[in-house]
Amino acid sequence: MTRAGVSTANLVAVSFALTALVYGLARFAYGLLLPQIRAELELGTVAAGWIGSAAFAAYCGGVVVAFMTVPKCGVRAVAVAAGCCATAGLGLVAVAGSATTLGLAIALAGISTGLASPPLAAAVGQFIPEANRPRANGAINAGTAAGIVLSGIAALAFAAAWRELYLGFAVIGAAVTLWLWRAIPSGKSADASLTSPGIRRPGLIPLFGAAVLMGASSTAIWTFGADILREEMQFSDHRIALAWLVLGATGLVGVATGAGTDRFGITAFHRLALIMMGLGLVGLAAGSWAPVLPFLAMGVFGAGYIISCGALLLWGITLFPERSDLGLGLPFLMIAVGQTIGAPLFAMLLEAAGTTAALTGAAFVMACAAIPTPRNACKDASIKSEQSGAK
Repeated sequence: MTRAGVSTANLVAVSFALTALVYGLARFAYGLLLPQIRAELELGTVAAGWIGSAAFAAYCGGVVVAFMTVPKCGVRAVAVAAGCCATAGLGLVAVAGSATTLGLAIALAGISTGLASPPLAAAVGQFIPEANRPRANGAINAGTAAGIVLSGIAALAFAAAWRELYLGFAVIGAAVTLWLWRAIPSGKSADASLTSPGIRRPGLIPLFGAAVLMGASSTAIWTFGADILREEMQFSDHRIALAWLVLGATGLVGVATGAGTDRFGITAFHRLALIMMGLGLVGLAAGSWAPVLPFLAMGVFGAGYIISCGALLLWGITLFPERSDLGLGLPFLMIAVGQTIGAPLFAMLLEAAGTTAALTGAAFVMACAAIPTPRNACKDASIKSEQSGAK
């Protein structure tokens, strides 16, 4: 069931923009600007890891709150709350004077990512016809890559001015939040009348396992990628920003995730994404062998990450066709659980065993994420959605 009078293009566009804001700017820009932040605030490697972990932990809390409030308050209210948290968190980073303030700011920004995903999934289910939903979700998910590209371009233009950059990101956040308020109709979600579905579903444990392992290993790049490029490969701030730009630009291929899973199936497409991320981690470990290798590694990783997230959310929707917010939110919650665990663990391994061992270990964990598969190996989320609608 969809509601007339809502522009599909405008809804996808504003959802894409919110995803770019909360993931690309509020969440992952921290890893890009970490070298400058560490230098000014005198942060150690482990402390930086714990602060990065705070964002992922806050995400988990945000997802839980969104699950409870979307049916009661509606998609617009929760999406706007996500925009407000992102804007406030980004603004607070800009004025942070200590590790404690920075940690609180990054956590506040992290809450926005958790609040954003469930209402956006519910909005797609409420306002977009079933046949178009997999492609719409894939396009919205690629907003992460666009946000990363934007942060990379901004870092190129204003190399060491990380406080000014975060202030600019906060202004963007305010604009996106206003757009959300105008673009999404008010009122409760269409799912509000449904009874709360049981969380136990056949095939849920494999989904959780794949998402947690992928999330844990991905923190090697998202939290420490820029630091590794600077410390191990002597990259300048300019070259780090270029590498981050490549990371985000290649992620834009995630727009095609819906079409790819339609054609090749969720299992095959997700495994391809994990292979790409594993190669990216190994390539970064060997980055000193050739000047172009770190850029290739970051590019392959970026494409793989966005595709993997898209495949996981479609996998989740096959398990919860009647509650798309849960179908998307649960795998993203598990990715964040993995990242919460992975960030400090990778930091400890990096400090104890060195870059090559830490990145190789992360690549091994990424390979393990390919073992769990969807129970019925459904080709795409639309299959079950169409079957559910036909009943």
